[in-house]
Amino acid sequence: MTLPIQGVFRRVTVAVVLSEADVVRLLDPDALLQAVRLALIALSQDRVVQPLRLVMPLADPQAQAMPSAAEAPGLLFVKPAQVGAALATKLLTLVPANAQRGLPTLFATVVLMDPVTGQTLAVMEGAGLTAARTAAASAVAADCFCRPGPQVLALLGSGVLARSHAHYLRRVRPLAEIRVWSPQPAHAQACAQEIGGRAYDSAETAVRGADIVCTVTHARTPVLQGAWLKPGAFVAAVGAPRPDQRELDDAVMAHWVLADQRQAAEHESGDVIASGARVRAEIGEVLAGRVAKPPAGSTVIFKSLGQAVEDAVAAQLVWQAWQARP
Repeated sequence: MTLPIQGVFRRVTVAVVLSEADVVRLLDPDALLQAVRLALIALSQDRVVQPLRLVMPLADPQAQAMPSAAEAPGLLFVKPAQVGAALATKLLTLVPANAQRGLPTLFATVVLMDPVTGQTLAVMEGAGLTAARTAAASAVAADCFCRPGPQVLALLGSGVLARSHAHYLRRVRPLAEIRVWSPQPAHAQACAQEIGGRAYDSAETAVRGADIVCTVTHARTPVLQGAWLKPGAFVAAVGAPRPDQRELDDAVMAHWVLADQRQAAEHESGDVIASGARVRAEIGEVLAGRVAKPPAGSTVIFKSLGQAVEDAVAAQLVWQAWQARP
């Protein structure tokens, strides 16, 4: 039997495919900072459609049984969201062993769709977009909590997120000094040279006296101790996005903790779950004035899980810039 499908598909068009170079070229950092700020406010005001991300363990093709998430050689994340006209889904794989293969540990693809018709508008490489929107969220939070004037930044981790954080934090505060630490000293040195910083031999010496600390690692045990933190420091905890991972010890988590989304932090963050820390607020609640900031001089911990709505608004900015090109 022949099915009458001709009419159903007659207006389908080919989506635009954008490379990482395209995304980097088209994504305006200042526009992204504003878009992420508004998206985080919308998320806290229940104006975003965003289910909790799906996380699927990847299995070794030769394995006889499926592994648990803790035992898997990698993870696949599926992250859909819509806010207003921005509708997108990100597919992201995390494979830590890729570092030994000379490959990125993260691969990501973002699919942007028309929320009215459901049509795919663009398929774009997502690693550069992810690095930018993640750093933009940290910069929005730092701008909210850090005092004015030059800041000393410590980066624990030396990958693409360390580089993007240096770039975006510079847009909200002058950086008097950038310190970089990594378990791989050569990586720390390369990162520091690229971003105009200095490599440190230990995490402790990098952190002591720093105004802003960003943890951007895949650590399963804490790399940051509360005893090292300067009173009134701001910490952007970006790595360790799974319940079995940690970057921060209990002393760090005893400070004033906020998150990009409370539900995600309480269900997915090993730092929050293992420490039993109370999430005082979502960053969107503070930005909107619904929750007051802690007293001046408080040490603030921002647990960032990376929200799909950030991908959606970033992808929309890229798409709009592509459409407006000469």
